[in-house]
Amino acid sequence: MNINNTFRTRNMLDQKFAQRIAKQLTAAISDKGYASIAFSGGSTPKGLFKELSNKNIDWSKVTITLVDDRWVDTQNTDSNDRLLKENLLQNYAANATFFSLKQADALTEQYLTNLTDQANSFLPLDVVILGMGEDGHTASIFPCSAQVHQGLDENADPALIKVVPTTAPYERVTFNYAALIQASHLYLHVVGQSKQDVISQALANDDAVAMPIRAFLQNEDKTCNIFWAE
Repeated sequence: MNINNTFRTRNMLDQKFAQRIAKQLTAAISDKGYASIAFSGGSTPKGLFKELSNKNIDWSKVTITLVDDRWVDTQNTDSNDRLLKENLLQNYAANATFFSLKQADALTEQYLTNLTDQANSFLPLDVVILGMGEDGHTASIFPCSAQVHQGLDENADPALIKVVPTTAPYERVTFNYAALIQASHLYLHVVGQSKQDVISQALANDDAVAMPIRAFLQNEDKTCNIFWAE
């Protein structure tokens, strides 16, 4: 784990983070001919999205997807799908391929199987950018959900799963831990002192079921780089 990526302002964070991501995507394209990246939603990454959308890289060879999404209409203001389309899939980045997690009306097991089969075409991901809630959830792996053990199962196949949180609205579709931890570059993007406090709490104990972010921050084989600004 690395906490050295601390910035005085969110604007500085967005600029530096976008530069790093662009370099890593370009390196992946050079190495294998394509790249893939998964983003988290919420208000935190909006500035990063705008910076990254203006990076002049070969976006036609990049697949962009989401770490997770709420099971709502893609025009809903709570949709991460909409968030990406309005803030990231613009400018140069409009040339990227977008893999939506919301492609049907019903969130069924068959849908999840089919969606996972499609995602296997670009897994493992080159870059994963996680967010984190005040309760220590990340992606849509919620400690309050009946699916928390399924989401954190390190022996499971990489997959997309359904989660029904009890402390947050909407059913969710999310990549599981097994899929996200395989990323070549793994990040946690957070802002504000309250999130720094949650990180400290997460590092003080290893119970990932109570705080799922611990599974990523305390993995012995994978570095989760933290990008933080006040």
